[in-house]
Amino acid sequence: MIGTRLPTPGRGPRPERPRAAGDDIPHTPLRPMWCCRADGQPWPCAQARLLLRVEFDGNPIGLSIYLAGLMYEAMRDLYRLNPHDGPEPRALFDRFVAWGPPRRPQPQRTP
Repeated sequence: MIGTRLPTPGRGPRPERPRAAGDDIPHTPLRPMWCCRADGQPWPCAQARLLLRVEFDGNPIGLSIYLAGLMYEAMRDLYRLNPHDGPEPRALFDRFVAWGPPRRPQPQRTP
């Protein structure tokens, strides 16, 4: 048995992306509900996903890390709001991470 407890992780990334263009309301999450400020859909909404793909074009690893950090933040917020009937972890993974850059398995080398 482990005798020490690990500290609680600190706060994740700030959900400031995708960045707003012009005077339009940005498609960023409204916390702690995690719905889109612009259209009220669960964040990331379809428009936010498109904008994030464009903003992180050429940096798929950065997008995956950003989305995983926001998934952690959403879990923290949503389970505090409704600890007994919060979303399933798989649903949050699908919502935040699964749509992002594809993760390809490394080809196995034959000797």
